[in-house]
Amino acid sequence: MGRQKVYLDKLSRFFQIRNVLLRQALAECLGTLILVMFGCGAVAQLVLSGGSHGMFLTVNFAFGFAATLGILVCGQVSGGHLNPAVTFALCLLGRERWRKFPMYFLFQTIGAFFGAAIIFGMYYATAGIFATYPGKHLTIVNGFFDQIIGTAALIVCILAIVDPYNNPIPQGLEAFTVGFVVLVIGLSMGFNSGYAVNPARDLGPRIFTSMAGWGSEVFTVRNGWFLVPIFAPFLGTFIGVIIYQLMVGFHVEGEIRDKKTLEEENVRLTNGHMVPSGSPGRAHTTSA
Repeated sequence: MGRQKVYLDKLSRFFQIRNVLLRQALAECLGTLILVMFGCGAVAQLVLSGGSHGMFLTVNFAFGFAATLGILVCGQVSGGHLNPAVTFALCLLGRERWRKFPMYFLFQTIGAFFGAAIIFGMYYATAGIFATYPGKHLTIVNGFFDQIIGTAALIVCILAIVDPYNNPIPQGLEAFTVGFVVLVIGLSMGFNSGYAVNPARDLGPRIFTSMAGWGSEVFTVRNGWFLVPIFAPFLGTFIGVIIYQLMVGFHVEGEIRDKKTLEEENVRLTNGHMVPSGSPGRAHTTSA
């Protein structure tokens, strides 16, 4: 465990971005990606399911909660604008520097682009293809991709919730906020395969149904589909950790570390100045 912390500290120092503006822009990119991914995911689910997996209200829920999660992920770093119009308004009021506007605009657009691309990849190739288990329209490849994306999104949001250096969650509300995450993933990504994003949640009931009368078919149907929700979430977790750390985590941790280092240096300098060797102050203390 100690060696792992050393390696993680080295990675943090290597990937930490010192340029504050770039760091803020990256955070805005990730926050906007989350907003568009969950929001557009809810729209895709509604349209492609013909209304069986969504309605106008669920789309509004998804966008509203997606904005909450996007701000939660990046707010401590960048302010959580998620919208060039918000950045523009704050610049007009003199609350943000104008040099932020083009950078935020660019990276917010990039984040929205990739958020839409992720949903396109999840739903384009799978819509209308019939399957019996576990979803009605999935191939193994699409299902694997679906579970990776869902789990990565879950992990990014949860890491933001539990990160002591990011937006702090009031004590007692952590579980409520995580519930928000699960809800918005269901509202935007549940159409494909029920968003297991949890190996235990899928494997346990599958074993039970096998023992309860369905037999080995629950493991053999669709060419071994059951392996997808077991292994894909672990890969999604790995990807989610990397995304959060590279775009937010390493930088906020590095900022705190830099502040502590500076404070320690100031304390050493102050102590050295106050009680230098042979100083009158030390002599006075000795004589007392």
